[in-house]
Amino acid sequence: MTEAPATAATAQEGVPLVDHLAQQVLNELDGGERALVVDTLTDVIGGAYAHLPAKRAAYAVDPVRALTQLRRRSGDLTDTDFHRMLAGVVTGLRDAHTRYAARRTMTVAALPFLVEQYGPYASPTFIVGKVAESMVGDRHFKKGVRIERFNAVPIARAVDVYADRETGGRPDARRSRALESFTFRSLKHQPPPDEVEAVIDFVHDGKERRVSFPWRVVDPQRATTAVRPGTRGSAKLAVNSAAEMVRRGKMLMFSFDVWAAQFNEAKAAPSTTARGASDWIETSFPDNLAARAWETGGRTVGYLRVWTFDVDDVDGFLAEVERLLALLPRDGVIVDLRGNPGGLVWAAERMLQLFTSKPIQPTRFSLVASPLTRSMAQSPFNRMELEAWAPSLEDAVSTGDLYSQPLPLTDPEWCNEGRGTYPGPAVAVVDANTYSSGDLFAAGWADHGIGDLVTIGEATGGGGANVWTSSMLRDALAGTEHAFAALPDEARFTLSVRRAIRSGLSDGIPIEDLGIAGVPYDLTRSDLLDGNVDLVAFCADLLERR
Repeated sequence: MTEAPATAATAQEGVPLVDHLAQQVLNELDGGERALVVDTLTDVIGGAYAHLPAKRAAYAVDPVRALTQLRRRSGDLTDTDFHRMLAGVVTGLRDAHTRYAARRTMTVAALPFLVEQYGPYASPTFIVGKVAESMVGDRHFKKGVRIERFNAVPIARAVDVYADRETGGRPDARRSRALESFTFRSLKHQPPPDEVEAVIDFVHDGKERRVSFPWRVVDPQRATTAVRPGTRGSAKLAVNSAAEMVRRGKMLMFSFDVWAAQFNEAKAAPSTTARGASDWIETSFPDNLAARAWETGGRTVGYLRVWTFDVDDVDGFLAEVERLLALLPRDGVIVDLRGNPGGLVWAAERMLQLFTSKPIQPTRFSLVASPLTRSMAQSPFNRMELEAWAPSLEDAVSTGDLYSQPLPLTDPEWCNEGRGTYPGPAVAVVDANTYSSGDLFAAGWADHGIGDLVTIGEATGGGGANVWTSSMLRDALAGTEHAFAALPDEARFTLSVRRAIRSGLSDGIPIEDLGIAGVPYDLTRSDLLDGNVDLVAFCADLLERR
C-alpha cells in the first residue's frame, strides 16, 4: 500500500516546478516514432472516436485531416513543438475524455489557493475561495480577498484566455475549467504553466496589494478505493482524468487530514466547514462521500456530497450511501455533485435507485459505425465487452447508420435490485465541472423525475462517453487489420469510444457538450466563504415545496 507522507508540509510543499521539469527530461522521438504516433491517432480518431460526426459539425474541425497535415511536417518540428501541436489537435475537439499526453507523470502543478467566482455569469466577481494557510506568508492574502489581476492581466481577461485553451462544449464549462487551471493543473494531461511563479494583484480592506507564489508540483496519488487498472470496471469508466487528478490535488492541499487518513485505512471526517468537522458523519469512503444534517430556515435537511464515482467496490460504496442516508433527516436531502469528475458508470447509475421507487433505465451507449469498430466488436478477444454491439454495427453497412444500436453498460437489473430508498424528497446540485459519470447521474435524476436538479451555470459539463486508454484500445484491436504497435513511452492518449445518450423522458438526446440543465442558481459570496449557506437554503426551499 502507498504510504502517505509523514507531515502536511512534505506533501503539500512538493517540489518547485522548475526542479520538477528539469528532472522530467523526455526522450526525443525519431521520425519513425512520430509517424507511428500520428498514424495511430489518425486511425483511431477516424475510426473509433464516438463524437467525430458531431464535433466536425459543431466546431467545423477535421482532426483526421489536421493529423494528416501534421504528419507531413512532423520531421521539421522540434520534439516540444511536435507534442504541443499534436495535443492541440486533440484538445481542439473540446472533449475532456479525449486527450493526448506526452508524460507518464501523475503529478499536479499547484498554487496554495483557489480562484472562485460568484454572482451572475455575465458579471462575476473573482475571489480567493480557499487558502492553504501554512503555504502563504502574506497575512493580507486570505480567503475572501478580491482578485484584480493574474500575472498582470485583468482577471476577467485572464479567465477568457485560459478558457480558450480548455476542453468543454460551452463557454461556461470552459470558464469553470479555466478557473481550476489557474491554480491546479494535471501535468499528465495539460502543459505545465508558462511562468515559474504566479503574480496576483488583490484587494484587501480597500487597498490593492501584490503577492507572488512559485508553482510547485505535488503528488496527490490515487485513492486506495479507486478503480484499479486492468479490472473489468476499468472498461466502464466515464471520467475526466485530468479533473480527477486535480480533485485529489485540492484534497491534498486543503483537506490534508482526510487525504492522509485514506492511506492509513482509517475512517475520516470530510474537510471542515464554518460549522466544524464534528458536524460530519464518519465514513469509510472519505474520498467519495461526505454527509451531515444541516439546519437552515428553521428546518433540518440532509446533505450528501458525492465527490467522485471513481470507486472499485461498488457494492460497498452503495451500502455506505445507504447507511449515510439512514442517518440523515427524513424530511429531505440535498445531493451535491458539484465538481464530480465522474468515474465508474455502474456506481453512478446504480446509486439512482436509492432516491426513487421508479424503475431506473440506465443510459445507453453506442459505437460509431466504421470498419474499425466492426473489426473490434467481432474480435474474439472483445466478445465479453463488445459482442452485443456487433450485429447492429454489421447492419449499419446496409442501413448507412452512423452509430450502432445504443445499449446500456449497466445491467438494468443492477439499477433496480431493491435497495433501500430514501423516504423523503431529494434535490441534486450540479455545476459545469460535474462531468462524465456525474453527467450520467444528473441525466438519470432529471429523466426519471426524481427531484429538482439545481445547476450552477448553464448545465453539467457535458461529458457523454465511455473512455478508454490507448493501451486498452491496442489490446482490443490486437489481431485485427486495425492493430497498431506499442507507442513510445513518451506518447499515450485516451479516447471517447462509446457515445452516451439519455433514457427516460429525454430518450435519444446526446449528453456530450449539451450537459444536463435544471433550475439555475448563481453562487453568492456567502456560499464561497460560509459553507454554501445560501445554496443550502435555496435547495431547502425546493424540498419544502415538494
